[in-house]
Amino acid sequence: MAGRRAAIAGSMPTMSSPDVARYWDEQAATFDDEPDHGLADPAVREAWARLLLPLVPPAASVADLGSGTGSLAVLLGQAGHRVSGIDIAPRMVAAARAKAAATGVAAAFAVGDAASPPWPPGTFDVVVARHVLWALPEPDEALRRWTALLRPAGRLLLVEGRWSTGAGLSADQVAELVLRHREAVTVTSLDDPALWGGPVDDERHLVASDR
Repeated sequence: MAGRRAAIAGSMPTMSSPDVARYWDEQAATFDDEPDHGLADPAVREAWARLLLPLVPPAASVADLGSGTGSLAVLLGQAGHRVSGIDIAPRMVAAARAKAAATGVAAAFAVGDAASPPWPPGTFDVVVARHVLWALPEPDEALRRWTALLRPAGRLLLVEGRWSTGAGLSADQVAELVLRHREAVTVTSLDDPALWGGPVDDERHLVASDR
């Protein structure tokens, strides 16, 4: 990822640590400066809409795990979906709530650990996580919880990458993890510069699973 979540690879504490919440709280004020974080550039926003919206069924219930400042949640909410976001950093959640309120989107955001969401099994039609799985100390256990959140026909959408910093997960690694809990995956390369606000020279991908 071009943004700050990849830049701290190798120095970030475990995801549930208070140090992680403090770190991301400190980043909240400038987090949206990255084109793929804030989606302020219409071309970048449109690129993410083209990628994600066709993958979400109409009027879906969506969990956005590691929702940050809520840009993807608002994008999905404006398309008519019911979105619940969770993030470990209170200031990120506050920014997400303000963003949703400013755009008239009825999305709900909670402070909490994305690796262990608070919702009951079978709650959502879609679970989406962008640049979260790679940072978790126990990604397999997180995926067990995430897939349990889905209804029987639910869809899992994971945006991940193996970045030039050496951090991240390859598409093969993500697919292998998902297949421990699901029957099939589809991998899409995310090499379109419009998604990131410019060209990229590392591996970025979307791993999707419908069953």
